[in-house]
Amino acid sequence: MNNIITFEDFTKVDLRVGTIIEVNDFPNARKPAYQLTIDFGDLGVKKSSAQITTLYTKEDLIKRQIVAVVNFPKKQIANFMSECLVMGAVKASDVFLLHPEANVENGSQVS
Repeated sequence: MNNIITFEDFTKVDLRVGTIIEVNDFPNARKPAYQLTIDFGDLGVKKSSAQITTLYTKEDLIKRQIVAVVNFPKKQIANFMSECLVMGAVKASDVFLLHPEANVENGSQVS
C-alpha cells in the first residue's frame, strides 16, 4: 500500500447507488467509452464516462444499478462533463462494475 488514509479521509468519499437510465457511445473519448446517465434518487441525475465497452453492451447497462462516487468536482473529458465516478474492479484492462447484490433505492449510501 502506497498511501495510507485515515478513517476521517474515507468518510469524505460519498459512495452512492444509482441506476443507469441512458447509455450513449462516446466517440470523442481517447479510449473506447460510454456516456452514462445515472439516476441517484433524491440526489438527482448525474452523468459519467466509463471505459466499460469490452464487457458491457449499451443494452446490458440500461436499468443496471452501480456504485459511484458522487462528491467529486465535475471533470471535462473531451467534449463531455463527467459529474460522478462509476466504481469498478480492474482485471487486466477490463473493468467489472461494482453493484449491490439486490436492488436498493437509488441514492442509497454505501458504507
